[in-house]
Amino acid sequence: MKIATWNINSVRLRIALAKRFLKEHQPDAIALQETKVVNDLFPRQAFTELGYVHQAIHGQKGYHGVAILSRVPFRETFSHEFCSNSDCRHIQVTFDNGVELHDFYVPAGADIPDPLVNPKFAHKLGFLREMAAFFETRGRRGDPVVMVGDLNVAPLENDVWSHKQLLGVVSHTPVETGLLAQVKASFDWTDVTREFVPASEKSYSWWSYRASDWAASDRGRRLDHIWVSPALKAAVKSQQIVKKMRGWKLASDHVPVVVELAL
Repeated sequence: MKIATWNINSVRLRIALAKRFLKEHQPDAIALQETKVVNDLFPRQAFTELGYVHQAIHGQKGYHGVAILSRVPFRETFSHEFCSNSDCRHIQVTFDNGVELHDFYVPAGADIPDPLVNPKFAHKLGFLREMAAFFETRGRRGDPVVMVGDLNVAPLENDVWSHKQLLGVVSHTPVETGLLAQVKASFDWTDVTREFVPASEKSYSWWSYRASDWAASDRGRRLDHIWVSPALKAAVKSQQIVKKMRGWKLASDHVPVVVELAL
């Protein structure tokens, strides 16, 4: 089973890129974040025409939003509200094959890494704490579970272009990386990308729009993740960060990450 995750940064604006990606990579399911559209206006038909007829959509106008589109039928779908906030930042499905997939869009946290003066950063820290509690209380760690999404944290030194310069920048601060480590420990998750790319090597999935030449400067961050539960660790066959898509016309600032599982 091949699963992709992508912060598409507006599904309607980038529907042509989504179709191109799906035709080229043929994932069985794709989890999207930052869809930025209410459910009734989601471009369902475009995905249906490509065979992604099973659709779990949780969106809102102009902001956030998550969706899972699949060729594999769902047994059930569910969304959880974090931080007593109605933002659409989580959706999960259980496929007919028994695999449970969680799609997250963690708050970005704005620019000031101080929860006392920046409510958005406080929200991000609270969200990460609740994510850890969510999986700690779930139980059944032997189940086949995949967690994907834009987690908006680059946890390791080589997940950013400069560990030293970004220690005080939101997405790589010690408090954020520490909380993401708690989320990781909460379900004994395996970080799929780092199973294939050593921690000593740079790895990014996001490049800022602010760079005049993103490829030349290559000042990226690894914000997009695929994690698997212990039951699926041995099933992981491959992973790919589709870097070339950052260079496509009208690209998102994030690129897809893909995992292939031998079920």
